[in-house]
Amino acid sequence: MLTLAGIQFTHILDFMIMMPLGPQFRLIFSISDAQFGLLVSAYTLSAGASGLMASTYLDRFDRKHLLLTLYALFAVATLACGLASSYEFLMGARVAAGVFGGVLSALSQTIVADVVPFERRGRAMAVVMSSFSLSTVAGVPLGLLVANAVGWQATFWGIAGLSGILAVSAAFTMPSLGAHVARGRGHSMWSGVAAVLADANHRWAFVFSLTMMSAGFLVIPYITLYMQSNGGVRAADVPYIYLFGGLATLVSARFFGRLTDKKGKQETFALLAAALCGPLVALTLLPAWPLPVLIGVSTVLFVVMSGRMIPGMALVSSAADPALRGTFMALNAAAQSAAMGLAAMVGGHLISRDASGHIEGYWMAGLVGAALSLLSIVVSRKLVLHTSTGVQRQA
Repeated sequence: MLTLAGIQFTHILDFMIMMPLGPQFRLIFSISDAQFGLLVSAYTLSAGASGLMASTYLDRFDRKHLLLTLYALFAVATLACGLASSYEFLMGARVAAGVFGGVLSALSQTIVADVVPFERRGRAMAVVMSSFSLSTVAGVPLGLLVANAVGWQATFWGIAGLSGILAVSAAFTMPSLGAHVARGRGHSMWSGVAAVLADANHRWAFVFSLTMMSAGFLVIPYITLYMQSNGGVRAADVPYIYLFGGLATLVSARFFGRLTDKKGKQETFALLAAALCGPLVALTLLPAWPLPVLIGVSTVLFVVMSGRMIPGMALVSSAADPALRGTFMALNAAAQSAAMGLAAMVGGHLISRDASGHIEGYWMAGLVGAALSLLSIVVSRKLVLHTSTGVQRQA
């Protein structure tokens, strides 16, 4: 679990560091907010396309060997991001990073579901997904400090170097995970995809992922832009937003993991998804208040948003037919990536700038995100969960 968390940390940081660097990219490459949204979406949309293709082969190879291969290619793509000298070059490097990095999430979640019993899956997901919190509390602030002191390119070089170290560590610490390969022999490349899509429960799980991920990514990519433009936050203070938000989510992740296993995955998700609506809308309406107030609101948003992902991903992984889990998780990763990319693009078109440079229309992204969060609760009740002893319907 710790090895997977380390791998998750680097590719999540590679994605997240783009958002607080938005103001720098706008100035360096002379791009608009919508173009920056496209830069963010390039990673997620390419990850979605890659996940779709991965669904045809994910269950046909040893999971360890596949993970190491994709991770090495991801490190090379991240290094290329740091070498970008133009908007077009950076866009191409982000697409490449998404192609390899997007599959890593699906593969990691598949491994967790393969080796951890249903009854303890919430806590296991909390360990792996704590990488999101760690990337926020340590990775993003440190990356911003490096970017401000040395240059934004150095941030990507550092992520690539850390990925190389973790890849070597994973090669020695992770066991071979190929027991599923024998079960998949005799099937054509696309037969597994067809079998996954033929299952109504899988289709509901995809809809669930779409609504869950879209709710947040209408707002998340533009937090830094809004805080600096409308909230009066200085560039030097931006790391504190992610530092305190990450610390809070790091502490709360284990609590939400235990709550998920104790109270129930569907019940815990419904509670947190409903609670998300308040801070999601509030952040998009914040005026130029004192920095502690702005940090307080953003911290609550980070805690609830990352917290709901623990029961959410436990629901998704448990909805998969165990015999088709790798293919299902790859398709689900594609759906999630597509949802994040499209949501970021929509959010970029909902906001605009007035004559003074302030962002307008951000509140619309917050309202749409809140509506999608409530819809995800409704969809979650449609899922039938596979347990270690049978099938359990969450209702």
